[in-house]
Amino acid sequence: MLTNADIVELTGFRRDLHRRPELSGQEVETAARVVAALGAGPDEVVTGLGGHGVAAVFKGAKPGPTLLFRCELDALPIHEISDAPHRSEIDGKGHLCGHDGHTTILLGLARLLARNAPAAGRVILMFQPAEEDGSGAAAVIADPKFDRLHPDWAFSLHNMPGCKLGACWLAEGPVNCASVGMKITLEGKTSHAAQPEFGVSPAQAIARLIPALAALGTGGALGDDYRLATITHASLGEPSFGVSPAHGEIWVTLRSMLDAPMAALRAKAESLARAEADAASLRLTISYHDDFSACANEPQATQHFAAVLDAMGIAYDQGDLPERASEDFGRFSTLPGTKGAMVYLGSGLDHPALHNPDYDFPDSLIPIGTEIFHRLTRRILG
Repeated sequence: MLTNADIVELTGFRRDLHRRPELSGQEVETAARVVAALGAGPDEVVTGLGGHGVAAVFKGAKPGPTLLFRCELDALPIHEISDAPHRSEIDGKGHLCGHDGHTTILLGLARLLARNAPAAGRVILMFQPAEEDGSGAAAVIADPKFDRLHPDWAFSLHNMPGCKLGACWLAEGPVNCASVGMKITLEGKTSHAAQPEFGVSPAQAIARLIPALAALGTGGALGDDYRLATITHASLGEPSFGVSPAHGEIWVTLRSMLDAPMAALRAKAESLARAEADAASLRLTISYHDDFSACANEPQATQHFAAVLDAMGIAYDQGDLPERASEDFGRFSTLPGTKGAMVYLGSGLDHPALHNPDYDFPDSLIPIGTEIFHRLTRRILG
């Protein structure tokens, strides 16, 4: 277990990290802080994974499976509203999802592993970049340096406001939706507003596309057939009364409970956009962003979590799982030959919600999260 001195030092590290948040893909300083905090404890430290990712490798004396524990390095482009002395020092950026706490939990685990290595196999602590925009896990996995780190087991946790402090939500099967941001751009030709017939405006196409796209997924109960299409942004031309516009955009987030239906949802949305563009003689461009696969907990990996929570006397149930929100961990838990699961660790029933401007990670979760991961290591590797 962590000592009182460990907890004090780790809490200080977490608060220092909180003061200097970095956005997805920009985690240069955060990664450097992690490497410095790891020191000489790991047997190997791999840097620059998928961007600014860091992997700390701890090796057992005997052959055995490889366990991967994942946390996230990035913060959010949200202005923090807080009176805390460790509040963000960078305007418009904040650790308002708790990734600073998750990172600190893995550093706590690193301390315990450095003092007492696993009996067998390997433990990989994966400090992942760019979770918030869905690009980080895919970039890490695609990095050739990750090939020799391929895990047999993958575990993660996320703090969860609305769940009792220190309790957990845990469930087998789907826990987070797949989602992707679809940007539809329509280009025509400007004209004088007095002579719109001489231009090609995307106005009517956009007016028809917005309700048509929204109708592709209307939400409802979370199940295998769940679909949701949310219009998040639309624009048309410039703010002028004298110009009939040429340029228009629609941003829509597509969401499904499982990965397979997402392909069909994308195809339907593309077909709608193409039909409107063709009918109005508009040039169409479609691009995808913030691409998250579905996240599901493998039964055996979930059972390992449950056994550890039982041994620690931590209360858990399914809570509000599965969630509509997406989680980049799904790409690790569905790797070929990998069994993975994520647990949600309660931040408190009345704690500010994730991504709220007044959110802050509860420091009391640092030793709890560390101990959960440490017991998983001992349970599987000895």
